[in-house]
Amino acid sequence: MAYIFMDESGDLGFDKSKARSSKNFLITFFFCDNILYDGNTVYPFEKIVKKTFLSMPQDKQKNHCGTLHACHEHPKTKMKLYNLLKEKQDFSIMVIRLNKSKVYTDLQNEKNVLYNYITNILLDRIISKKLCNTREPIYFVASQKDTNKYLNKVFTDYIKTKVKNRIDLKLEIKSSSRHKCLQIVDFLSWGIFQKYEHNDESYYEMVKKFIVEDYLLFK
Repeated sequence: MAYIFMDESGDLGFDKSKARSSKNFLITFFFCDNILYDGNTVYPFEKIVKKTFLSMPQDKQKNHCGTLHACHEHPKTKMKLYNLLKEKQDFSIMVIRLNKSKVYTDLQNEKNVLYNYITNILLDRIISKKLCNTREPIYFVASQKDTNKYLNKVFTDYIKTKVKNRIDLKLEIKSSSRHKCLQIVDFLSWGIFQKYEHNDESYYEMVKKFIVEDYLLFK
């Protein structure tokens, strides 16, 4: 069975007058094949998250919520996870980036349609490029966030309709506190985002060899 975990960085806001609106938006897929899974845990990668958490000072661990979020963690914590992850060989990363300045006006006003469209492109490219074994079931887990209104039943129905009769897709939306692989893809997406939003390539370079595609949409 193939496993795909999805997260995002940036926002789908198009009001340039708002200082907090990002210049970029991207969705990241972290996928791997043939690993043990029990519904919430992908064992080899769970260990990476646990080791990263335990590497933090004791006082930080005591005051921590227990779920790692790249944007809130110390640079040493981020580097620890990246260093552990790059020692692995059995995973790949795919990214689709959105050039927000090129998005058609009608799509800017239909963010749910745009989000679903971007995600479907990523899935389609994984299938067409045979980046995982599509003859077996694919377990797809998307990260649930309070700020993301689109990962809901409409989203799951849309994706399932698009891949129907092509692959056996088992799709779930979970919080990163329930699935440690979502914490990994959160770190990956955050690190890749730094390259395009802040011209910081340090994290990107650490996992560059695992990135099978970094695709810009609306060029």
